Amino acid sequence: MHKAMIVVLALILDRMLGEPRRAHPLVAFGNLAEHVENRLRAADNVQNRTRGVIAVAILLIPLTAGAAALAALPDIGPVASVMLLYLALGARSLQQHAVRVRTALVAADLKTARSAVACLVSRDTGNMTAIDVARAAVESVLENGNDAIFGALFWFVVAGAPGAVAYRVANTLDAMWGYRTQRYERFGWAAARLDDLFNFLPARLTALTYAFTGQLGSAVACWRRQGWRWAGSNAGTVMAAGGGALRVRLGGGALYHGRWRRRPALGLGAAPRPRDVDRALALVGRGIVLWVGIIGIAGLARAYA
Repeated sequence: MHKAMIVVLALILDRMLGEPRRAHPLVAFGNLAEHVENRLRAADNVQNRTRGVIAVAILLIPLTAGAAALAALPDIGPVASVMLLYLALGARSLQQHAVRVRTALVAADLKTARSAVACLVSRDTGNMTAIDVARAAVESVLENGNDAIFGALFWFVVAGAPGAVAYRVANTLDAMWGYRTQRYERFGWAAARLDDLFNFLPARLTALTYAFTGQLGSAVACWRRQGWRWAGSNAGTVMAAGGGALRVRLGGGALYHGRWRRRPALGLGAAPRPRDVDRALALVGRGIVLWVGIIGIAGLARAYA
């Protein structure tokens, strides 16, 4: 029950407080990562894969070791674990960003909707239609359900606070460096591959979660037929299952960094509408309840075994 209680408390803190408004550790980490990149990334791009591996190690190992040391302290270890898991979660932040997009779409304020969805996705949003914005928001809610919630919970259950911190570090570095651009294709290789490894199991458990808390048959069908076609199988698995669970059509071409990228279709049915952003958030919310229940039952089983 120890881990189950920590999970519940961390989720409550996230629900009540959201992300820290001042001195957010991820902001400080982002600044540190930028400093490491500036010191290590080479202009000629020849040795950048090796330098990217070194950069990831410099950032990952000390933070994970520090989290392990804090969690092991006899008096404040459990409190530290709650705080570290809370900082690794982003459920309320995801909801707030998504609701801003939906509110702007309902008000037919496309300019504000584009600006709001730009906080959720890395693609170019300046020329998006209302349907494009709604689709991007739903995709982001589904994908970040894994990245900002279920992945962190999975690694906390597996490896405690150090696991959750390591997962968040890998996820953040991938978001910063994991682009297939000339600047990051080699330097960001290690960050992207590490994030792929960390998310392999969580992504499939997230897809299963969406299936059981949405339209089961269509979620499983879309997962099997479409997930592997996506450029990243983890994201493809999550969004295909989520699109099927909601019975909405996702995917399709999009503009990234000024270049049009062809993407396969995911899910089924009609294109998303503003209300589907709320439906995606509700799907993630039901998934959180399911995970808390399973973690709690597992804790009880171990306590009375």
